[in-house]
Parts: sequence; C-alpha cells; structure tokens
Amino acid sequence: MGPKGEQGGGIEPEALARRIAGIADSKGGTDIVALDVRGLVAYTDFLVICTARNERQAKAVHDEVYARLKKDDGRLPGSVEGEREAQWVLLDYLDCVLHVFVPTTRDYYRLETLWGEAPRLDLDVAGQAARGAVRSAP
Repeated sequence: MGPKGEQGGGIEPEALARRIAGIADSKGGTDIVALDVRGLVAYTDFLVICTARNERQAKAVHDEVYARLKKDDGRLPGSVEGEREAQWVLLDYLDCVLHVFVPTTRDYYRLETLWGEAPRLDLDVAGQAARGAVRSAP
C-alpha cells in the first residue's frame, strides 16, 4: 500500500472500495460502480459512485459510511464536500473516493463517462441486479 493508505487499520484500497460500496448499498444506494483509476490518476486508487433517490438518502449514505468506517476501522475521510446541499456528496478516504449523487446531478456530471477507460470492479452488492448491473470493463 502506498503513502495514500496509511490511515485506518491498513485495509487494502480494493477492499476499501468494496466495503464502501457495500455500505452504500445497505443504505439503499443504487447504480453503484467502483472504478479502478490507479493507472490514470495519482490522487486516489478507486472511485465509488452511487445514486441516492434524494438529498435525505444521500445524507443517510454519507452518515452510514462515515460512522461505520470510523467505528470499525478507525478511518476518517481526509475531506468531505457537499454534505449540506447533498446533491453530490464526496467523501475522500485517500485510497478511495465516494461520490453520492442525486439522479439529476449524476446524469449531469456522468463520471462513469469521464472515467470510461477505468476498469470496473465486479461488486457483489445485494440487490444490485434489480437496481442496475455493475459490470467489469472489457
């Protein structure tokens, strides 16, 4: 693990991305994708992107990810953005950045298209097939 991942119990970046995706799913996040950007950027290893039905749910996803990673792993985000408005909430865990969008904001920014060359992790997320498939890049 590189210098980005020194905080919080030594969890590997891919495992952290999967854990964050699972927590987001447990709070009803949908269309969850995890992009492996290790070969593309230097500031993080994975982007986890999910959709919340509305601002209240976006805050709930934020709150749950924050609380569970703090309690279970002693891990705090390096920064949090957008928590108040909750149209786009970003939690930066250095090795992994979580983006929680409301639908219109996700459609507008289209991060999956912006990072289209990034491989996707196959996620084993409960209910994902019913809400939107997560697939690996070819």
